[in-house]
Amino acid sequence: MRYLSFLGSVFLVCSAGMSYGVEMSVPVAVRHRSSMAIRDPFIVPWQANKTYYLYASCSYKSEEGKNKRCFGYYKSKDLNMWEGPFPAFVPGKDFWATKDFWAPEVHEYKGKFYLFATMNSETRKRGTQIMRADTPEGPFEPISEFPQTPAEWLCLDGTLWVEDGKPWMVYCHEWLDVQDGTIEAIPLSDDLSEAIGPSTTLFKGSNAPWGHGPGQKTYVTDGPFLFRRDGELLMLWSSFGPSGYTTGLAKSTTGKVLGPWTQLKDPIFCVDGGHASRFKTFDGRQMTVLHAPNGGATRMVFLEGEDWIYRPVIDGLAK
Repeated sequence: MRYLSFLGSVFLVCSAGMSYGVEMSVPVAVRHRSSMAIRDPFIVPWQANKTYYLYASCSYKSEEGKNKRCFGYYKSKDLNMWEGPFPAFVPGKDFWATKDFWAPEVHEYKGKFYLFATMNSETRKRGTQIMRADTPEGPFEPISEFPQTPAEWLCLDGTLWVEDGKPWMVYCHEWLDVQDGTIEAIPLSDDLSEAIGPSTTLFKGSNAPWGHGPGQKTYVTDGPFLFRRDGELLMLWSSFGPSGYTTGLAKSTTGKVLGPWTQLKDPIFCVDGGHASRFKTFDGRQMTVLHAPNGGATRMVFLEGEDWIYRPVIDGLAK
C-alpha cells in the first residue's frame, strides 16, 4: 500500500460564476493539492473529458455583502494540480437551507449527475437533499423541495447505492438525535426525487468495537460509502476511536444493502482521518481518498491499491 498525503493550509471559499449572478469571493486559480484544505473529499473521474472533479463545501459573497454557503468543485487532469473553485450549486433566495453545507458527493445515474449534499436551516432539521445536472460541472438543480431523508430526524452524509436496478440512499441518523448514531438505508423513487419506503437501520455506531474513545458515551456515525469487492458488499464509514477520527469497514453478510452487517474488528485507518470514498484513476489504479487530520490543517490523503482491505492501518501517515 502507498500513502499519498498532503498538508492543506488554505480555507476553501467558492468563487461563484457569472451564471449565478453572484460576486466571486476568490478568483479561480490553479492550486497544488498541498495548498488545499478539503474536508470530506469526493472525487469523480469523468471519462468524457478525462478530468477529475473534486467537490467541496464553499462560500460566496451575497448581494448584501455577506458570506453564504454553496457547493463548488475543482478540476484536475492529474490529481496534483487543481483548477477552481467553480460553482456547482448556489442556492436561490427561497431555498430552504442556510447553513451546514456539508459533504457533497456526485454520482452518475441513468445518464445524469446527482449531487447528494447535507444542509440545515433554523426552521428545518439537517438532512441530505439531491440535486441533478447534465454534467459533473453542473449547475445542479434540486429535484425536490426538501431533503429526501426523514424530516423529523437529524440526518447527514447521504450516498447513493443501486441494487438490482433500485436506488437507495444510505445515510447517517445523527448521534445528536439518538446518542448512539446509526447508518440507515431508505429506498428512493426511480428518479431519486423522493423516499418511497421506511428507513431501515443497518447498524449503530456502538456496533463497531473500535468506535469510541475512553469515557465516551456517544457514538458518531459519518460518511458511509458502499462498494463491491470480489463479490462482497462493503461499506467504509467513520466515527471516533482512541486516536481520534477513525475509518472502519463493515460487510453485508448477504451481499445486500439491508444486510445484516458485521464490523471488522480493527479500523482500516485510525490516525485521525476519515470520511473516505473511492474512485478509479484513468490509468486503472484504485484509489481511496479521505481527509486527515480531522482538525487543524486538514489535507487529502490517498490510499492507493486494495491491500488495505481487511488490514488495519496502524503505522501513521506515510510521507
